[in-house]
Amino acid sequence: MTVTDTHRAIDAVWRIESAKLIAGLARIVHDVGLAEDLAQDALVVALEKWPETGVPDNPGAWLMATAKHRAIDQLRRQKLLERKHEQLGHELDARQDSTVPDLDAAIDDDIGDDLLRLVFTACHPVLSTEARVALTLRLLGGLTTDEIARAFLVPESTIAQRIVRAKRTLADAHVPFEVPRGADLAERMSSVLGVIYLIFNEGYSATAGDDWMRPALCDDALRLGRILAELAPTEPEVRGLVALMEIQASRSRARVGPSGEPVLLLEQDRSRWDQMLIHRGLDALARAEELGGAEGPYAMQAAIAACHARARTGDDTDWPRIAALYERLAQRTPSPVVELNRAVAVAMAYGPAEGLALADKLVSEPSLRNYHLLPSVRGDFLAKLGRMDEARAELERAASLTRNARERELLLSRAAACTGAARTGL
Repeated sequence: MTVTDTHRAIDAVWRIESAKLIAGLARIVHDVGLAEDLAQDALVVALEKWPETGVPDNPGAWLMATAKHRAIDQLRRQKLLERKHEQLGHELDARQDSTVPDLDAAIDDDIGDDLLRLVFTACHPVLSTEARVALTLRLLGGLTTDEIARAFLVPESTIAQRIVRAKRTLADAHVPFEVPRGADLAERMSSVLGVIYLIFNEGYSATAGDDWMRPALCDDALRLGRILAELAPTEPEVRGLVALMEIQASRSRARVGPSGEPVLLLEQDRSRWDQMLIHRGLDALARAEELGGAEGPYAMQAAIAACHARARTGDDTDWPRIAALYERLAQRTPSPVVELNRAVAVAMAYGPAEGLALADKLVSEPSLRNYHLLPSVRGDFLAKLGRMDEARAELERAASLTRNARERELLLSRAAACTGAARTGL
C-alpha cells in the first residue's frame, strides 16, 4: 500500500471512528475539548506510524489505546490525578504506577451511551445554533474545519473560532457529559434534531453559493440521524426526522439538471428518485407512527413528503391531504414558513386564487420580509392567474433576495417568461 493509499485509509478510519473515540474519551476526562485534542493526537501518531507499519487489523482499537495513553500522560502532566480519581471513580491498576487511573474498563464501556452523551453535549442549548452545527459536524461528523467552512461558504478561521468558543463555553458552563432525563429530555432532543435537520437543509437547498445542492451535507445529516435512531430507538420524532430526510434525499438526483440548474418538484423525472431511500423513509415513518409520534412536527413533514413519494406523477399527488397535513402542522407548530407551504398546497388543491389569498396574509410578516420564497410563491400564483406584470415584479424581487446563484438564475428566467407572456397577451 502506498503512502497515499495509507493516508486515504486513515481518513476513512477517522470518519468512522472519530466520534466513538471522542465520546469514549470525553466521559473519562469530562471535557469535550480535551477529548478531541487527545483523539487528534492519536490521529497524528497514526499518520506518522501507519505508512511504515501498515493499517492495523483493528484501527479503531489502536486509536483508542493510543489516545488512552495520551490521556494518562495528560493527567500526569497536569497533576490532576487526585481530583480526576474522585470524579472518574475508577480503581487504580495495581500493575500501573499508583498515581495513574485504570482507564481501560471505562473506555471499553458501552460506546452507544457515550455517543448519545456526545450528541447532547455538542447540541447543548448553551451554544449558539451556528456553534452547535460546527461542533456537531466536527465531533460527530468527523469533518475537518476546512471541510465545514467550505460546506457553509464561510472562512475557515470563522469555523475554527466557533469551535474553539463552543468548547470553551461548554467547559465554562460546566455542561455535564450526560443524557438529559425527565422534562429536560424533550427540549434537548428538539435541539439535537433541529441541528441535524439544519445541516440536511443546507445540503438540500444551499442558501448561498453557486451550487443548488451540497449532497455531502445531506449525507452527513442522514448518517447522524440514522446513528441517533439507533441510539434512541423509542423516540418517535427521531424516526420522524429520519423518515423526512430519507424521502427528501431520494429526490436528489432529479433535483439538479445536466448543467447544475435546479429542477422543481413537479418537473422532476421521478424515475430518477431513489426507491431504496423512499422505502427506508416510509419504514421509518411507519415506525414513528407505531411509537405514537404521528402528530410530531417531523413525522407530519415526513407524511407530507410521503404523499409526493407515493405519487407516480405530479398529477397523482394527493394535494388535499397535503394541505390538510400542513394545516395540522400549523396548529401544532405555528410558523409563517409552514403557512407559506400550506398556501402552496392549497393552491395546488383548490386553485391559485385560494393560495394567493393565504400568501397575501403573510406579506406583512416581519420574519418573512427578506425571505425570497414568499415573493417567489406569490409570483407563481400571480402568473397562473394571468397577472403577468405583477408576477414578474415578484419574481424579480425574489431573485434579488436569494443568495444562491442557481436559484437566482431560475427566478430571473421565470420573470423573463412572464414578460414574454405579457407581451403576447398569454
